[in-house]
Amino acid sequence: MHTDIDTLIHARWIIPVEPAHTVYSDYSLAIHNGLVIEVLPTATAEQKYQATHTHWLSEHALIPGLINCHTHAAMTLMRGVADDLPLMEWLQQHIWPLEQRWISPEFIQDGTDLAIAEMLRGGTTCFNDMYFYPEITAQQAITRGIRASVGLIVIDFPTVWANNSDEYIAKGLALQAELRHHPLITTCFAPHAPYTVSDTPLRQIATLADELELPVHMHVHETLHEVTEQEQITQHRPIKRLQQLGLLNPGFIAVHMTQLHDQEIKLLAQQGAHIVHCPESNLKLASGFCPVAKCLAAGINVALGTDGAASNNDLDMLGEMRTAALLAKAVANDASALPAFTALQMATLNGAKALGIEDKTGSLLPGKAADITAIKLDELETQPLFDPVSQIVYAASRQQVSDVWVAGQQVLKNRHLTTFDLPALTAKIAQWQQRLQSKPH
Repeated sequence: MHTDIDTLIHARWIIPVEPAHTVYSDYSLAIHNGLVIEVLPTATAEQKYQATHTHWLSEHALIPGLINCHTHAAMTLMRGVADDLPLMEWLQQHIWPLEQRWISPEFIQDGTDLAIAEMLRGGTTCFNDMYFYPEITAQQAITRGIRASVGLIVIDFPTVWANNSDEYIAKGLALQAELRHHPLITTCFAPHAPYTVSDTPLRQIATLADELELPVHMHVHETLHEVTEQEQITQHRPIKRLQQLGLLNPGFIAVHMTQLHDQEIKLLAQQGAHIVHCPESNLKLASGFCPVAKCLAAGINVALGTDGAASNNDLDMLGEMRTAALLAKAVANDASALPAFTALQMATLNGAKALGIEDKTGSLLPGKAADITAIKLDELETQPLFDPVSQIVYAASRQQVSDVWVAGQQVLKNRHLTTFDLPALTAKIAQWQQRLQSKPH
């Protein structure tokens, strides 16, 4: 007697991430009502289940959907507009003037769509965003069927979205209340950085985050210039200031962290804070190196993010894993500093832990959401194959991602996006390219 279920995926390998270092050969995933209900040998699955949708992926590895833990999704429209510049020059002379001129609901909608399409085709099933008009980012994520943590941005100065920190916080709270029960969307406070948010709103965010049990997502210790300047202004390095303001705790997500003393690593570990490592953006902007091996050894949960495509210039989490693993080895002067499985863990389960959603996603355990990425490993570039985890991290490209499911819904089917009109999106992006290239009158 068969049990009726929604979906059965038979694969050459399943890499569930939990239990650690586990690779199942000739196994299947049984999915029902958007959840993984069982991981079992294919021969057993065929006898036990009758599925509405059955997929045979005989040369593929199934992994948990990748989690991009730091993005500015709509900024994908600015990909390549100001390359090869240091952070503050890039921001102040190029990005901020473009934002002042062009940011609008239409820009956010189209830029977010472009980012989501790119991420889904690269195997990313969840992203953690920080940008203006977060309500539009959330709506596009819902429309396109991707999981998202939407940042409730806070900055001291006026922008198109709000005039001051009080208005940012008020609008963020209203959006959080509206979205709090949506199955694909979570929210987090997103104060931009120590140099753009003053003490009073940061104290308020610390209090509200504690009351609402929301994470706080912030750029911290991104460059030596930032740390030195903040020390001169506040008499403290940013990490110390954030501790004094009550922000360092298990809900705090510190992005970049390229300038860290050993004592600061110890403090972050003691407080249970998370780090999001963005190796390619940090390299491109010459911001510095996060001491990932030291942070992992101290027990800090380290996740991975791409940053925005304006400074990366892609949203490729497979590429980010490879760069993170290689860079960590060079920085630590130790070839075993960040093994392939740890890199995969950083791009999946560690991201879920940082966002507080590890009960929902990040690994392929029964009871968790069916957020799944299938990678085709029989291509010439990934042959011969001795270890599928190693091959995924060090050799596979995002073009080998064939199929993606989010909460059981197939959003990429044999490289085809199922929730997009691709020609329409492409036409919109071409229009934005013309606008962004035009000179101000």
